[in-house]
Amino acid sequence: MVKLSNVCVSFNRQLVLDHINLEIKAGEFVSLVGTTGSGKSTLLRLLYMDLIPDSGSVSVGKFLSGTISSKQIPMLRRKLGVVYQDFKLLEDRSVYDNVAFSLYVTNARIADIKKKVLNVLANVGLSHKRNSMPHQLSGGEQQRVAIARALVNEPILLLADEPTGNLDPTTSLDILKLLKDINTQGTAVLMATHNYDLVRKAQGRIVQIKDRKVFDVKLKR
Repeated sequence: MVKLSNVCVSFNRQLVLDHINLEIKAGEFVSLVGTTGSGKSTLLRLLYMDLIPDSGSVSVGKFLSGTISSKQIPMLRRKLGVVYQDFKLLEDRSVYDNVAFSLYVTNARIADIKKKVLNVLANVGLSHKRNSMPHQLSGGEQQRVAIARALVNEPILLLADEPTGNLDPTTSLDILKLLKDINTQGTAVLMATHNYDLVRKAQGRIVQIKDRKVFDVKLKR
């Protein structure tokens, strides 16, 4: 489903990722670990093709970094859901409208939008908050809205970039459980984090970025 082959990325002539190779299969749960600045977010940007590698190739489904056109990038991104550390919610819109936003821009039918949004809000346990504004929610609730927004287009892969970075330990575990539940329903998840305790609890495959390389690891229990 996802494959990076001999990918190199540099910024300001400084090598960030050096001939990395990575495959993610449909339905996998993968934790991507590494220190701050190691290149975790860079790798995620490669997957939604906000960044094209200096050399090597990235393929996500039928999309290939070397041949994708600017018109195809929105089509790729509809196949992916992205969740950020700082939620990135629209502060002037309700929970419902935040989740519905990505459907509005695809010109989906209003009836379909309502059905999909209400279903995904139920899945993340926020049906009762659909008319609330972001500032009325806790941090954990805001992250659940962000996850619902990422899921509403039924992506093949959910990218979570430090999804618990702004949350307390108890709320972080709640968000991890939600991500695991989503994965159990068939969506592949790639969670980038520096929280090794969270990774141990995730119990999935672990990929580490270190010294500009990427490799599978096992953490000691």
